[in-house]
Amino acid sequence: MKCIFIVLIFLVLTGCYDKVELEQQSYVIAIGVDKTDEKGVFRFTFQIANPEVGSTVGAGSSEDPKETVTLTGGDILTATNTANSFVSKEITLDQTKVLIISEELARSGDFIRIIQSASRTTQIRRGVQIIVSKENASVFLNNNNPKLETRPHKYYQYMISRAKETGIIPDADIHRFFQITEGDADLFLAIYATTEIGKTKHDGYEDEYIAGEIPQQGGNTTQFMGSAVFKEGVMIDTLDGQETRISLVFDYTQNLDDLLSTYVDPVDDEYRIAADYSQKTAPEVKVKYNKNKPTKIDVTVNFQIEILAIPSLVDYAKNKEYQKLLSKSIEEALEKKASELIKKTQEVYRAEPFYWSLFVRKYFRTIEQYEQADWNENIYPNADITVNYNLVRLEFGKMINDSNLSEVRD
Repeated sequence: MKCIFIVLIFLVLTGCYDKVELEQQSYVIAIGVDKTDEKGVFRFTFQIANPEVGSTVGAGSSEDPKETVTLTGGDILTATNTANSFVSKEITLDQTKVLIISEELARSGDFIRIIQSASRTTQIRRGVQIIVSKENASVFLNNNNPKLETRPHKYYQYMISRAKETGIIPDADIHRFFQITEGDADLFLAIYATTEIGKTKHDGYEDEYIAGEIPQQGGNTTQFMGSAVFKEGVMIDTLDGQETRISLVFDYTQNLDDLLSTYVDPVDDEYRIAADYSQKTAPEVKVKYNKNKPTKIDVTVNFQIEILAIPSLVDYAKNKEYQKLLSKSIEEALEKKASELIKKTQEVYRAEPFYWSLFVRKYFRTIEQYEQADWNENIYPNADITVNYNLVRLEFGKMINDSNLSEVRD
């Protein structure tokens, strides 16, 4: 009995035989992937964080907060192993925040070959966010130079979290990519970003841009705005920030916190009214499938508006008729933009990013029947869709009265 007991103790003690100390590991925060001229060979860029910079341990350290290395390989995991030949510490991917792919790679159709390794290994978490960069991913990672947050893991965490909350970029983790792509019915939206400011758009409003168009001055040139549209694992187009917001509003699986937007002032159209859009309940999506005629889809979005600024100084707070006019104007503006996006998805994409295919599946007993009905090529493109925005509450903040210009300039 004593011998058996001793053997069992030794078996328990072997649980730590493969442990690696924290200071012996290199933590990859961002992985970039680009195409090369050689088929089956890709360029991988690893941005490795220095955990001591910004911490109390490394106070006063002159070391760089990150190290960026690039090499070629056939897939992420073997490229990681190769990088260990010139990176002193063991490279680990379990802290990776983002996977950045160039637009060239995303449109080529090879991306799905690269991402497959993420589904086969426990090293890469399914919560890693997918970013499509307008330029090469290696250029994006080397050009990205945040001013306020030098630690790369915190930068991506804060930047992406806040942008997702406001709806200007989608939630684009690896798990969602596989879920939508393998479902073969809906469009996947990835985050669109760039470090290269191109031809800026000066006639757009707060969310009517894609990354690279925002006319900024100063600060970090990296812009996160809009989304890259994927159909069957291949990028086919981009949506601006406003179209991305509408897509997220229609998707009941998404959560939005702050949607600050401006709307045309219906009384004085030379000005725009700033408002905080909020949605307390998921959109109501009713799908009535018809085998021999167009399927009917009715969507109702109940929302609230808090007015933040009225530059025209029109007295909406006390005038009930003006309030009705404003409510109707906002509803019509949202319905117009939504209808334009839906028309594009039906006629150009022949698929939708709203996850509406979930609502039609109840009409089919088997997967085979659902696939034969063909949501992408038959049901959705020919569907009769009606969108109704319903403003259930209109608020005017803490102040009822605005300044009276006739008194101020007396």
